[in-house]
Amino acid sequence: MEPGDAARLGPGRVTRALPPRMWLLLLLVGWGLSAGALASSSGAAAADSSAMEELATEKEAEESHRQDSVSLLTFILLLTLTILTIWLFKHRRVRFLHETGLAMIYGLIVGVILRYGTPATSGHDKALSCTQEDRVFSTLLVNVSGKFFEYTLKGEISPGKLNSVEQNDMLRKVTFDPEVFFNILLPPIIFHAGYSLKKRHFFRNLGSILAYAFLGTAVSCFIIGNLMYGVVKLMKIVGQLSDKFYYTDCLFFGAIISATDPVTVLAIFNELHADVDLYALLFGESVLNDAVAIVLSSSIVAYQPAGLNTHAFDAAAFFKSVGIFLGIFSGSFTMGAVTGVVTALISKFTKLHCFPLLETALFFLMSWSTFLLAEACGFTGVVAVLFCGITQAHYTYNNLSVESRSRTKQLFEVLHFLAENFIFSYMGLALFTFQKHVFSPVFIIGAFVAIFLGRAAHIYPLSFFLNLGRRHKIGWNFQHMMMFSGLRGAMAFALAIRDTASYARQMMFTTTLLIVFFTVWIIGGGTTPMLSWLNIRVGVDPDQDPPPNNDSFQVLQGDGPESAGGNRTKQESAWLFRLWYSFDHNYLKPILTHSGPPLTTTLPAWCGLLARCLTSPQVYDNQEPLREEDSDFILTEGDLTLTYGDSTMTANGSSSSHVASLSLEGSRRTKSSSEEVLEHDLGMGDPKVSNRGTRLVFPLEDNA
Repeated sequence: MEPGDAARLGPGRVTRALPPRMWLLLLLVGWGLSAGALASSSGAAAADSSAMEELATEKEAEESHRQDSVSLLTFILLLTLTILTIWLFKHRRVRFLHETGLAMIYGLIVGVILRYGTPATSGHDKALSCTQEDRVFSTLLVNVSGKFFEYTLKGEISPGKLNSVEQNDMLRKVTFDPEVFFNILLPPIIFHAGYSLKKRHFFRNLGSILAYAFLGTAVSCFIIGNLMYGVVKLMKIVGQLSDKFYYTDCLFFGAIISATDPVTVLAIFNELHADVDLYALLFGESVLNDAVAIVLSSSIVAYQPAGLNTHAFDAAAFFKSVGIFLGIFSGSFTMGAVTGVVTALISKFTKLHCFPLLETALFFLMSWSTFLLAEACGFTGVVAVLFCGITQAHYTYNNLSVESRSRTKQLFEVLHFLAENFIFSYMGLALFTFQKHVFSPVFIIGAFVAIFLGRAAHIYPLSFFLNLGRRHKIGWNFQHMMMFSGLRGAMAFALAIRDTASYARQMMFTTTLLIVFFTVWIIGGGTTPMLSWLNIRVGVDPDQDPPPNNDSFQVLQGDGPESAGGNRTKQESAWLFRLWYSFDHNYLKPILTHSGPPLTTTLPAWCGLLARCLTSPQVYDNQEPLREEDSDFILTEGDLTLTYGDSTMTANGSSSSHVASLSLEGSRRTKSSSEEVLEHDLGMGDPKVSNRGTRLVFPLEDNA
């Protein structure tokens, strides 16, 4: 049919044919409608797919939340069971197993159940190769069909263990991030050690404690490190070393395993009231050597010699590491002390004591923030929070209200108890749930021998040299007990688990875990028989002095000629502490607390305005005489009396309206049990000891 011709399309109907352009238009419209229908169908399918993905994601998040709740509930039930069993043990007077050992046993049982009693779930897909990259990324963005997903680094997996990666999601949930231990669990443990420190007995033995903590830890670190380097060489010869293990790794292991934690022994000492000096030596060493061990390990990690061989000895790098050790320790110490001083000033010059809840909350936050502030500034939070606790106990505690004193003591005691038992429970759990264990029998046996020799090499020689300057010697039974009490615990575990990326660190972690198990169970359980076998006296209250032997006090200086000029006194603390005690008592205590002598009596006359501003009104008005619960430092209440004006103030801030020599009837004071019991000639030939009207009244011991 030609264009323009008529065509009969039906009975009685004739139409004209459409032009070609109209046919083309109709064809395009049809295609458009078909494409729209297809696009609509494809969009609906995509929407359904996206909805399914969102639903799957929500279900996965809900399942993850449920597993998180179950894992936390597991640890809470472990702690609950531990507490109930502790009560039973205390009720039955069972001492062969401490609460920490009990928590580890329960952790082991739960770890076995989770490892072998829960079904495995497939949480890993096939491995993807990234051969073009030559380094490891901590965060990875993956493009999957136009959608980007973020993945974080969990750690390295050796090729031989690629097919045996743990498929149980529950086991991965109960494996905590190591930073949880450092930032959440360790601060209350370390702070409580400083805040509850029995300062009087600690400072009596300060010289010996510092020697054991600093020199002893360094000696132990290098002896263990060198012995373990020999063990590693032996393992390489016999073919039991499958990866690199450098000398610096051995020194690092020596540092972390030198951190002692005789919590079991000290708990038994406290329960049996063992000898106060032995308790002070062990407790003081364990408190300080944790701080020394962590700074020492950081210095070893920072050791970077010049040249291609980064593990060879380099004198410049060695001295740089020593400088880093001193810088980190001193900086952390300063930061902790400054935070404590700031808290003391806030509590003194504000009315927070009228609101005990706010006062306790501020105290808690300031104390905890010390740890995080030190870590953020590149220092060590353990050292900072330890000395913050000591400073808070010495200064801030005096400014708190009665309610806040009780609350802060109980709060940190409970946090310390829960955190410590949580860590020991996790230790038992980690033996079966940790996915990177490296068990080496030669390394483990060598480590046990090395820590025994390292402990002996610093306890006995240091005790010998310390006894040369001590009036009351550290006896052989004390030395044997200190040697026996070198348990490893929370700090060694936390340092070991913090970095398990390499083969060497994984072997260290496994060995540290086994050492903690052995020392807590075997050595901790043998503490009571050892006390009996070594004939160490028990039944002595750790908060009290040894049996007294002096019944009189004498006034060293008076207003009249009858003053006892030229008398000498024996002070009951280490000489190192006595160097600054007078400065602390006359200046720091009055500035930072409501106790001590008024600054108007100790500062020069031209500082009168400043002295009146900084001195608390309670000192003048005697409205709120404060005393320290822990028998403050050198002398007990009434031992040191300061007289100003017409009133007398004792070292704890209490006052009276007359000056008189003090006497204790029916009791006698003992000669000090410290190595630094020295006689000092007050006044250097001049019997008068005065400072702008201030009179010192000391107790005198019988020289006979």
